[in-house]
Amino acid sequence: MTTEPMGAGVAAFIDPTAEMLREQWLSVLARKVVPQGVRQVHFVPCEVVLCHCASLLIDHSRYGSSTAHKAKFPVQHLARVFKRPPSSILAKMANLDGTRSNGGKHELEVAARLGDVELLQGVYLRILDVARSLGIDREELPDFLGLEDGERFELEGQHELNSSDVESSLVDALETWSRKRADIPILTTAKMLTSAVRVGQHRFAQSVLRNHQHRCVFCGMSAVIGGKRRPRMMAASHIKPWRDSNNKERLDQRNGLTACPTHDVAFDTGLITVNDDLTVSYAPSVEEDVATTAPLRHALGRPPLGEQILLGPESVAPEVSYLRWHRTRVFVSI
Repeated sequence: MTTEPMGAGVAAFIDPTAEMLREQWLSVLARKVVPQGVRQVHFVPCEVVLCHCASLLIDHSRYGSSTAHKAKFPVQHLARVFKRPPSSILAKMANLDGTRSNGGKHELEVAARLGDVELLQGVYLRILDVARSLGIDREELPDFLGLEDGERFELEGQHELNSSDVESSLVDALETWSRKRADIPILTTAKMLTSAVRVGQHRFAQSVLRNHQHRCVFCGMSAVIGGKRRPRMMAASHIKPWRDSNNKERLDQRNGLTACPTHDVAFDTGLITVNDDLTVSYAPSVEEDVATTAPLRHALGRPPLGEQILLGPESVAPEVSYLRWHRTRVFVSI
């Protein structure tokens, strides 16, 4: 399904005027549901951008055409407000992250440009602002990124991504794309693929943080302080590092732990590790220093560390194979 923008090229997507957005939304509001099997109308730019924003929350690849109706928030809301089947929303998300190579003329460039978080936040809010002015309320179209009340958007988990590692991981994909879409500048394709990696890392980190209730699994400290979640107070990191993992392992929440900055670094550098039974072990040199050095004892003693990592009743435990990888490849055992 292609996109015919209302407005001037890519600007209609990433720098729309209020009048452009009004025209786009009025076309959506005037739309009628198309019967199954009948070709749908083209996506207008505000729909494309909101589908991209939805990909920050949901992995479209988890759903096929027969399970699209089960896709999680906000896919069903977008499908209703756009008067499209959920499968169309998921297909558009696939066009934008490069999974499918038959998207509309401007979609890859839009995805590449929206890798700029400030730009994404700005256009998202403008789209919602015009929607509200036309009577589309929060129940019909929720503020699914939670930005209308003044919060700032941040991609989670980006501290793990080294630019050279990301570039190396994209070599084969970039070559494949350059053959399929010779009409797309190589720089645009590279930016789009890089954006897709960062979005995938964001979704991974979000799932890890939710799995551990935004608390450090080593000491129990919460990222919710003063009634608000403080994103940089907790890191969601891979057990088997991103650079050493395959694509499936990079997105597996069982390959992640939530930790405060001190304990995240201690685990990441092998000063502590987690055993198969979820008990926490020190590197021998650390255990000796903890016993004699008060500041280190306050940071790595017991407490604040528990005998085992702290999991909630609904938490999924880490996969043992990742813990074993950490113990054999990262843990400072001597």
